[in-house]
Amino acid sequence: MRIALGIEYDGSGFKGWQLQRPGVRTVQGELEAALAKVAAHPVRLSCAGRTDTGVHAIGQVAHFDTAAAREPRNWVLGCNVNLPPDIAVHWARPVADDFHARFLAQARSYRYLILNRPTRSALLTGRATWVHRPLDADVMHLAGEALVGTHDFSSYRALGCQAKSPVRTLHSLSVKRHDDMIELRVHANAFLHHMIRNIAGVLMAIGRGERPPNWAAEVLALRDRTLGGVTAPPDGLYFERVWYPEEHAIPVPPMFPLFYATDR
Repeated sequence: MRIALGIEYDGSGFKGWQLQRPGVRTVQGELEAALAKVAAHPVRLSCAGRTDTGVHAIGQVAHFDTAAAREPRNWVLGCNVNLPPDIAVHWARPVADDFHARFLAQARSYRYLILNRPTRSALLTGRATWVHRPLDADVMHLAGEALVGTHDFSSYRALGCQAKSPVRTLHSLSVKRHDDMIELRVHANAFLHHMIRNIAGVLMAIGRGERPPNWAAEVLALRDRTLGGVTAPPDGLYFERVWYPEEHAIPVPPMFPLFYATDR
C-alpha cells in the first residue's frame, strides 16, 4: 500500500532534504532509516518539495510504498521514536495508489521570517534571518506585488536550477511587519531552486532603500539571474503547506509556534 506522511523539521542541521552520499546528513536519509525499522524493509520516500540546506518545514508531505501492515498511529509513533529531535512526523495515512506527493501537488506556500532590529536574538538563531538595518515592509510589499501572476522567473532562480521551465504562477505575495518581525509569505503553484531566497534578497535591498520599488519588476523582466540581487540566507525560510485535490484528504499542517506572533 501507499502511505502519506506529514513532516516537520528544523533544517539547520541538515544538508537539505535530498538523499546524498553516505555520511551527509539529510532529512530524507534520516526518515528513510527510521521508516525502514518500522516497516522491516528498505523504504524510499518522495516528497512534495525538496528543501535546501538550512531550510525548515512545517507542512512537508511525502509518500512511500510498503508491504508492511501497520496502523497509521504505529507509523507515526514508530517513526518518531527512531528519529532525531529535529524531525517529527505529525500524521500518516493510507492513500490511493496514484497519489504522488510531488506530482499531484496543486500549490505550495512558504514563509520567510526576518528579525529586523539593531541586536541579534539568542533564541531565534537559525529560525529567522537577522537584518540590523531598518527595512520598510510597506515598500517591500508594494514591490513584491509586481511578481504576482504567471511569469518567467529566470532572474529569480539559481543558476544551477534544473527545472525544465522557469515559468511559475504566484497566487499571492505579502510582506507584513509585526513589531520587530517582518514576514514574507508566498503562495504559488510551484517554486524554482532558490526562488524564495532570491525574491527575499531583492525585496530586502528595496526595503533598505538601496533600490527603488520598481527594481523587483525590472529584475523579473531581465530574465537573467546574473543581473538579480543577492540570495538571502536560508535562516527563517519555512516550507509551510501543500495543497492537493480534496479527495486525498491531506490534513492541514499545525501552526508553528513562532507564527502565532505574526498571525495576530
